[in-house]
Amino acid sequence: MPAIRSLAVAFGIVMMLAATAVPARAEITDRAVTRAFLTLLAGGASDTARAAELIERHWEPSFLPMALEVIRLSRSAEASGALVRIMERQAGAGLGRDLDAWQRAMWNAPEARHPRYAAFKSALYSLIDPRFSAYFDTAGEALIRLDEIVWGGVRQDGIPPLRNPAMLAGEDAGYLEDDHIVFGLSVNGDARAYPKRILGWHEMFVDTVGGVPVAGVYCTLCGTVILYRTEHEGVNHRLGTSGFLYRSNKLMYDQTTQSLWSTMRGTPVVGPLVGKGIVLERGSVVTTTWGEWRRRHPGTRVLSLDTGHRRDYAEGSAYRDYFATDELMFQVPVLDTRLANKDEVFTVLLAGHPEAPLAISAAFLARTPVHHDAIEGTALVVLTDPSGANRAYASEDVTFTRYDGDRHVEDGSGTVWTMDEHALTAEDGRVLHRVPAQRAFWFGWYAAFPSTRLVW
Repeated sequence: MPAIRSLAVAFGIVMMLAATAVPARAEITDRAVTRAFLTLLAGGASDTARAAELIERHWEPSFLPMALEVIRLSRSAEASGALVRIMERQAGAGLGRDLDAWQRAMWNAPEARHPRYAAFKSALYSLIDPRFSAYFDTAGEALIRLDEIVWGGVRQDGIPPLRNPAMLAGEDAGYLEDDHIVFGLSVNGDARAYPKRILGWHEMFVDTVGGVPVAGVYCTLCGTVILYRTEHEGVNHRLGTSGFLYRSNKLMYDQTTQSLWSTMRGTPVVGPLVGKGIVLERGSVVTTTWGEWRRRHPGTRVLSLDTGHRRDYAEGSAYRDYFATDELMFQVPVLDTRLANKDEVFTVLLAGHPEAPLAISAAFLARTPVHHDAIEGTALVVLTDPSGANRAYASEDVTFTRYDGDRHVEDGSGTVWTMDEHALTAEDGRVLHRVPAQRAFWFGWYAAFPSTRLVW
């Protein structure tokens, strides 16, 4: 997500705080503390001095998240400098204005949540977008740390999802070259291609594919596209882009309850839907080239350039600078240096074993077109074709020995199996089903699943 700041923030805060000056009394309340932090964003010189004095006098570790969020949004060098000095004196850390270092230190310590932190976060970000207030109003129901939820720089759906987007027949997609990257999927035989060059500007599509309501979520920051069936127990959850991130991974929201959802897990993590047992079913997505996808699926449909939005949809245009380096745009608590941050991995998270994630280096798989693995006793085979596309299947008790790089794979007994987007089918009729899996940047996957087993 692009890191931008709303020009309306300061003016909105001034209006809100006009009648909420910091109380000049010895006895301080939690509410007064949060007002003091907000005052530092837009108060006058005298109010700023009083607010800073109050904050330092009553400082406790739970103030740190509020201080960091105020500094990131503040346009006042005086106010942000005062907070940095308070943080250094109180925490005894010489981190200065290195806010990323402050965040990492905070996130690697036990959470200290101020009683009014959710209300502060709601008030603060509602000044950017009033819809943001609902995200934190019910923050007592949370599966993730609230201080790890950071603003991505846009309003709700500020990166606009493609809802029921226009599609073209493959032969009519003259704007695509064979080597352009697409995310391919097939639901009930309905094959679709979503070019990276378009999806990078929208990060989500919401559609009905093969008669099934789905959402395809592309987190450009962590490099993963995950397909979810959005209907759960008869309720179709209408998802969108919240504008916030958790560990550099976008958080979704649902339009009905404004709960925040984990992109990686497909489940609500903050808000009224938490604890309701909702976990969306994953579908299979393959990252491949347009030429390879169209060859395998001549009847495929593909996104039209007529999205209703004006963007530079040229190949490689979206996030060009971000993809060109190994640097992060938003910090995570811990990095694992076995791979570079943005090295691609092929990842598997089985519904029956959500705490046993697997990541396999894409470079390893390119050298190993047939790779056998297992997760908690569930045997898998990953097949990688010459385009670099990876597909995983439940292999059960079958050992495969050769893959022709196209549609056929041979097992140890000499039986030939035919591969498609849904299954491997043997000559004798046996079927091994596809396992949902997806590519990701290593840093993003590890941040979400630090217990991941890595093959590299």
